[in-house]
Amino acid sequence: MAMVAAGGEPVEPQSLKKLSLKSLKRSQDLFAPSHSLLFSPDAESKRIRVSSKVNAEYGAVKNLPTDQGRVQGKGAAAPSSALALPDTKDARGGGTSNAIMPAPLMLPKAPFSTSALMERLPSRWPKPEWHAPWKNYRVISGHLGWVRSIAFDPGNEWFCTGSADRTIKIWDLASGTLKLTLTGHIEQVRGLAVSQRHTYLFSAGDDKQVKCWDLEQNKVIRSYHGHLSGVYCLALHPTIDVLLTGGRDSVCRVWDIRTKAHVSALTGHDNTVCSVFARPTDPQVITGSHDTTIKLWDLVAGKTMCTLTHHKKSVRAMALHPKEKSFASASADNIKKFSLPKGEFLHNMLSQQKTILNAMAVNEDGVLATAGDNGSMWFWDWKSGHNFQQEETIVQPGSLESEACIYALSYDNSGSRLVTCEADKTIKMWKEDLTATPETHPVNFKPPKDIRRY
Repeated sequence: MAMVAAGGEPVEPQSLKKLSLKSLKRSQDLFAPSHSLLFSPDAESKRIRVSSKVNAEYGAVKNLPTDQGRVQGKGAAAPSSALALPDTKDARGGGTSNAIMPAPLMLPKAPFSTSALMERLPSRWPKPEWHAPWKNYRVISGHLGWVRSIAFDPGNEWFCTGSADRTIKIWDLASGTLKLTLTGHIEQVRGLAVSQRHTYLFSAGDDKQVKCWDLEQNKVIRSYHGHLSGVYCLALHPTIDVLLTGGRDSVCRVWDIRTKAHVSALTGHDNTVCSVFARPTDPQVITGSHDTTIKLWDLVAGKTMCTLTHHKKSVRAMALHPKEKSFASASADNIKKFSLPKGEFLHNMLSQQKTILNAMAVNEDGVLATAGDNGSMWFWDWKSGHNFQQEETIVQPGSLESEACIYALSYDNSGSRLVTCEADKTIKMWKEDLTATPETHPVNFKPPKDIRRY
């Protein structure tokens, strides 16, 4: 039904689309004439702009003495009104010329970039310290299976290794000779820790068992029962008699060393807890998991203080700096550094190892070592994240190339020797090359341009 206008004439109903198009056309007709019109230029602003440009470009040669460009000699050319440079000899007549020779035109590269005009600011990224390269000086054979874990004696006289052959072997650090073999586990030994206050060695394995060995009697004196599946990592608290273990049941369990009591279970991870370390102050426990997260725990309350979700892959290894309040975590996607106690993200390491990282360790000199599934071991400068050395392990004769895998590594208590545990059943010892100098092994460092903030 047609609508009736105020004058009595019927109005044809129109669709919403047609009305919209009409409205757009009216707007275009209304503003179209003003498209080509520009504001009238302000004479004063133009004068200021031109004078500032002239001063910037020609300030050095604008106010020269007037007699410098006078004609000398009868056959000289007439003075030019161009700007003059002092003591410029005319190439043709031998006299002085006050004209500036035109320079070749410098055309900007397309697309035009203003980077050439910008002031170059020095990079705020810290420069890496020079570190001597590390070299392999000893290979120890003795285990009959993959070597999975390592721990050092607080006195720095011996170290122990746990293996897939179900034994724990104790080796002399100076000579590399075998001192003792401990048997008792029925599956591979995945974690080891030596107490600083007692003559105790703690071990954990895929057999769900956590054992305490008395090294004066060389036998098991306590077992800690409670894990529902294999135990992958363990750590001792530095100040109180507490043992922390993490495993495939996604729980970090806290044990009283003396009474064997299960103090608490730190629950919250969705997958295997594969790395743990402890600190004397809050957060006293930090765990890394296959669920890609790192959790900082309040040990007294038994609750999470903070969860770090920066990684995209399993966090299989972590390393606490012995002096600084910071730690690093290793994953297949990246190696990241965090501050403590709040767990704030600091930065990524500046390269990617591009393999599954099983172990990492850092010494007091700020040399971070990371080891991967493909047998690669990279050395990093802790402060800057610069990768200054890349090594590939060599499998012992008779082993498969696929056994070039490093499962664990650790520095001794002096930080001058590094010991790696490998899939070819060997233990390799590394030390710094004392003959190297900054001249023979210079630091090839370029500060990063795009810094990832996560």
